[in-house]
Amino acid sequence: MTSTPQVTARRSKITPEREQEFYDAVLEQLREHGYEALTMEGIAARACCGKSTLYRQWKTKPRLVAAALRASRASRGDRTLASVDTGTLAGDLREAALIAACTSGRDTRLTQALGHAVLSDEELQGALREALVEPELTAFDAIVARAVARGEIAPDHPAVEFLPAQLMGVLRIRPVLEGRYADADYLVRFVDAALLPSLGISP
Repeated sequence: MTSTPQVTARRSKITPEREQEFYDAVLEQLREHGYEALTMEGIAARACCGKSTLYRQWKTKPRLVAAALRASRASRGDRTLASVDTGTLAGDLREAALIAACTSGRDTRLTQALGHAVLSDEELQGALREALVEPELTAFDAIVARAVARGEIAPDHPAVEFLPAQLMGVLRIRPVLEGRYADADYLVRFVDAALLPSLGISP
C-alpha cells in the first residue's frame, strides 16, 4: 500500500496594500450595515475578489473583522498601552487615559456597529479578545506589576482587578449617558477622581 501524502493548507501571499484594501472593505461594510448584515460575499464584492480568497486567508468572518480592527489601529500609528512607563502608577494611568482618548470616537463607533453580536457571538468574542483585548490586559498587568515593585500598591489590592473594566467601560458608556465621546480631559479627570482614590493614591 502506498500512503497518501498529507496536504498542508497554505495561505496565499497577498501584498500589504491588497490586505489593507480587504480591511478597508470590512470596516466600510461594518459601519454601513452593522455586524449582523456583514457578509463575506459583501466584503468580497467591495474588495473585488472572490470570497474564497477571504476564507483562505482568515477562515471566518469574526477573525477577518478582528484583524481589520487591529490593522486599523496599527495603520493610524496609535500608541499602545505597552508603550506606557512614566515611573509612577498615577502617571501610567493618566497616560493610558490619553491613549484611550485618541481612539475613543473611532473605536466606539465601530464597537457600536458590532452591536448585539459582541455579546451573543462567542467566536467573535474570542477573536476580538485575542486581537484587541488581551494585549491591553497584558499591558495593564505590566503597569500594575511595576507599581507593586515600586511599593505604590499592595499586590493583592482589591481595586486592581477592576482597572481595565473601569477605563475601557467608561469609553463605551459616556456616549450612552451623555451623548458625547470620552475625550482626553474627561478620561484624565476620571482617573484622578475615580481610579486613583480607589487605589489609595492621591491625585
